[in-house]
Amino acid sequence: MNNKPLGAAPYMKCQQLTGIRQMRMVRLPVPALTRPNDVLLKIQYVGVCGSDVHYYETGRIGSQIVAYPFTVGHECSATVEDFGAGVCGLEKGQPVVVEPAVSCGQCDQCRTGRPHTCRALKFLGCPGQIEGCLCEYIVMPAECCFPTKGNLTLQQGVLCEPFAIGLYAVSLSGLRKGQTAAVLGTGPIGLSCLVGLRHQGAARIYGSEKIPQRCSIAKTAGADWVGNPDNEDIVRAILNQEPDGIDVVFECAGQQETLDQAVKILKPGGKLMLIGIPRQDTIHFSPDQIRRKEIAILNVRRQNHCTQKAIDLLADGRVNLDFMITHTFSFDQTQEAFDLVSGYRDGVVKALIRVS
Repeated sequence: MNNKPLGAAPYMKCQQLTGIRQMRMVRLPVPALTRPNDVLLKIQYVGVCGSDVHYYETGRIGSQIVAYPFTVGHECSATVEDFGAGVCGLEKGQPVVVEPAVSCGQCDQCRTGRPHTCRALKFLGCPGQIEGCLCEYIVMPAECCFPTKGNLTLQQGVLCEPFAIGLYAVSLSGLRKGQTAAVLGTGPIGLSCLVGLRHQGAARIYGSEKIPQRCSIAKTAGADWVGNPDNEDIVRAILNQEPDGIDVVFECAGQQETLDQAVKILKPGGKLMLIGIPRQDTIHFSPDQIRRKEIAILNVRRQNHCTQKAIDLLADGRVNLDFMITHTFSFDQTQEAFDLVSGYRDGVVKALIRVS
């Protein structure tokens, strides 16, 4: 993508990564509608996600390496600006939640109900796939645009993407009403899991978190007990309350420490849900412990058919995620937002960037 001179129209503002911890505002052409099902979206708010921060801090997540300049961002709410001739059910000016994953609909994964692992998947703000939403306009297929019908604020619309991941993780775990759960790491995804677990009917939910403000917020989200591993032995504290162990653990920190804790607190036959993204290329488990307990380990890949459910739960008031939004920045302050989230400063949980 080539940077264009300021002032020419029709151009849009766009925040791009230009190096490690480097961003700048540029003007780029407004994307065009090229296919009948294309929708031109005017971005309203963008959420800063942990994966965005990975790219900001290191320029990569595993094999996905940024080629600069690049636009990140995939959590967003928008309004419909225009659309192609084949689009039905959308109106200009209508607010929508954006599903960031674009699947082909034709491969074996899509045909068997797994579009989130589509062989040709393209994801907003993912290097080599689609430029992200930290810009004034993007084009997405109509099937990725979910109308909110005025039942959500634009800020709440941003939260639907991380919340959908939490809902999918809970669904994939198979947790039954009355079972116990633990969430290790209560950032936005961990909190989304907590809210989903409470809605699902978990009997007791335990949490762990190193940031004191997030410990308090986790209790607001539905945790019965939250401990700080810097101050206490999490494993001992949880097993003192649940001597038989925990049915399902959601690892949302992406740390070797929390993975080890998860294995220790799980009961035999328990499930370990891997959601956090480790910074290192490899992690390890003790075969002795996971084999003797016959622990099932499941990876969670984003969300799968859960975006509409997230919208519905928020729209009818069955859940409330407003507590997650702790900071809001202007578009010009995008790098400040990334630095705040990167440094876990000021009790940040979810920082939003107001684009329009």
